[in-house]
Amino acid sequence: MPYRAAVDDFDFLLGQVIDFSALSETTRFADATQDMSRAILSEAGKMCDAVLAPLQRAGDLHPARLDNGVVRTSPGYAEGFKAIADGGWIGMSADPDYGGMGLPMSLTYAVNEMMSGACLSLQLAPLMSQGQIEALEHHASDAIKTLYLPKLISGEWTGTMNLTEPQAGSDVGALSSKAVDNGDGSYAISGQKIYISWGDNDFAANICHLVLARLPDAPAGTKGISLFLVPKFVPDDNGDPGTPNTLSVVSLEHKMGLHGSPTAVMQYDGATGWLVGPEHGGMAAMFTMMNNARLGVGGQGIGVAEAACQQAMAYAMERKQGRAGVGGTGTIAEHADVRRMLMTMKADTYAARAIALSCAHAIDMGNATGAADWTARAAFLTPIAKAFGSDVGIEVAQTGLQVHGGMGVIEETGAAQYSRDVRVTAIYEGTNGIQAMDLVGRKMMDGGEAANRLLDEIEAEIEGARVHFPNMADAVWQSCETLREATDWMVAQSDMNARFAGAVPYLRAFARVLGGHLHLLSAKADKGGPREKLARFYIQRLLPEHQGLLAHAQAGDKDLFALTTEELIA
Repeated sequence: MPYRAAVDDFDFLLGQVIDFSALSETTRFADATQDMSRAILSEAGKMCDAVLAPLQRAGDLHPARLDNGVVRTSPGYAEGFKAIADGGWIGMSADPDYGGMGLPMSLTYAVNEMMSGACLSLQLAPLMSQGQIEALEHHASDAIKTLYLPKLISGEWTGTMNLTEPQAGSDVGALSSKAVDNGDGSYAISGQKIYISWGDNDFAANICHLVLARLPDAPAGTKGISLFLVPKFVPDDNGDPGTPNTLSVVSLEHKMGLHGSPTAVMQYDGATGWLVGPEHGGMAAMFTMMNNARLGVGGQGIGVAEAACQQAMAYAMERKQGRAGVGGTGTIAEHADVRRMLMTMKADTYAARAIALSCAHAIDMGNATGAADWTARAAFLTPIAKAFGSDVGIEVAQTGLQVHGGMGVIEETGAAQYSRDVRVTAIYEGTNGIQAMDLVGRKMMDGGEAANRLLDEIEAEIEGARVHFPNMADAVWQSCETLREATDWMVAQSDMNARFAGAVPYLRAFARVLGGHLHLLSAKADKGGPREKLARFYIQRLLPEHQGLLAHAQAGDKDLFALTTEELIA
């Protein structure tokens, strides 16, 4: 069965669950009506289905390669990227003054997720450009904005993010790349960066690298990092690509998945770059890029989950094996355990999508109103959306393999590619463990206020569902109360190691409860329909997991370190 973008799900969630209409009541997004969003999603869905999805296998079978210092991309990728660029999908949320559409992040998220399900390797290219566009909008000089933003938004040029070095992964403060003032407003950048997604390609006229580096007088750690824009070709007086910069692609990584996405080792040898933001202010600028990229990565996981789910459903509806179960056609979809897998895949994909859209909506409301509560809500939901979305992508892809049985490990089916491609989403843009530690650490520096305010709102909304769904509503209510107790426990721990020891199960439990709430709202809007039936499955079978997760979350850290190092490796 060919891939189909989840346009109907997005339309339903935006119209019935997320309260997208609230955006049209703001000055910034006054034109963001349901009719407009429906038209945009429909057009994007057509592109994903007809143009991008056919490139999925091509990227895996014919990976990007380095040819005489130039990256040659997979067959059809240049045309696919052109379709993305020509449709205006790169600059959906970008500033209209520079050629963007100025649309809500909710719609950008939806289109990015659909593109991820169609062809994740290629979707990484516009996602990197989008992150760079946002960083430049917030932190770059007017001169840089005027030159670079229109070209990035149009897709004429593409962008990358250069953080990681061989000795500095998650510990960004350990990086050693250097920047020296050239005395003419530019800087000479030297150093090596690794894991650079789409570090080069053969379809953009220029590739613009955002590079973290240290000035000579920089203090140690993250406080001494500056951000620089370093193009592949130094623009000439007309703003066109001029002389080649002194940077190069050393090699491309040989990865388990995402073969169509060139992951480069980049070398900078006194390359010309320009400061973005203030000296030593690089981390603040980079986090502007990374925060929305984290939501985007969660969406990548969910997009792959959608695609893997669709393929598993199609296979299960056709594959005949064993004695017929419910239905009488003899397909494996009629067997209870296969149906359990299919329902879990579908319910978790829907829950993760609803959580990510809630996060995007909070970002939009914060941007449109300037309200601190919305901004705090967006910040709190971001690590949950990233970690749960990517975890669900991995789990659903793995379950899809199981549904296929032996054929799942036969590469010709394409089922294994989803599992290989999506695995890295739990690692890049901050590992999911780091997301969880951020949630129980930095995001709870408010004493748990943002978390409890969210739980208060959920419980208030549950009251409206009790009339029609008393059992489901009560289950979600009780899960909120259990989560609230665990949140209070987390806040009370002065020893951060005790929090961090249970951070991952706490984040997962929070996602479980959010998923239950959003499924309940969907059931309320679709009484007697398929979404009510899916909600019942989720709330009855998956939501109870939160209890064990929260018991784990509150166990402290003593047992983690009970074994000595010698005993651990014995």
